[in-house]
Amino acid sequence: MHIERYGTGEEQIVFAVHGWAGNHRTFRPLASHLPVDASLFAVDLPGYGQSRSPDEWRAERIVDALTDAARELPGGAITFTGLCSGAVFAMMAAKELPERAERIVMIDPFAYTPWYFRVFLAGTFGYYAYVTTFTNPIGRWLTNRSLSRRRTRSSSLTRAFEHMNHAVALAYLRLFASIDAIGPFEELRLPIDLIYGKHTFKAVKHSVATWRRVWPQARVWPVAGAGHLPIEEAPHAVAEILFEPVAIEASSAEFGP
Repeated sequence: MHIERYGTGEEQIVFAVHGWAGNHRTFRPLASHLPVDASLFAVDLPGYGQSRSPDEWRAERIVDALTDAARELPGGAITFTGLCSGAVFAMMAAKELPERAERIVMIDPFAYTPWYFRVFLAGTFGYYAYVTTFTNPIGRWLTNRSLSRRRTRSSSLTRAFEHMNHAVALAYLRLFASIDAIGPFEELRLPIDLIYGKHTFKAVKHSVATWRRVWPQARVWPVAGAGHLPIEEAPHAVAEILFEPVAIEASSAEFGP
């Protein structure tokens, strides 16, 4: 599994997992905001970027690969973080490595697969819907334009699909749709931070509200001026939460549509 290291410190170790359309470069905007005592290790999930595809498309295989990679990191305690669907995979890896998992930070995460993603899994119709939406420039432009309320003017929610392996993207969508992101983690008692952009998808806000009920210890951080890509749209705010959680006060945000 390919891992890119940002920073040189070994006091704060962060293991970072990108989302559905990302790779290790998802976390590059945070590089200039790292404290001197911190390092962020950003992975390419199996099949993405410079990492080989797994032998089997099973969630357990992905989590095993992440756990093995995290176990080899320098230092001691690890903060596991992830964006979008990558947040759930990061949480699953943290659960499998309790001897080193210190904290979980979930950034604009989904706790379930909303209908507008499940459409792409609906047989032949779903496949052609995916092709129309993501594999051609006009479809990507129209989709990104239609999602203008869920992003900032300078960011794009479809740019990453231009150079990605679409078979891998669909395989991960099937995997994520099969995961129970609530039940297996109800007893999780690690410190948990939930970060979301104030202009993100309703499904993300509903997911954050659900996890807040499941994990009473979780802190919630709405990021002003950001949509579904807070790492890109507000890197300083995300880094401040990720690396200096004791220096700021969590917000008592309201959730809902």
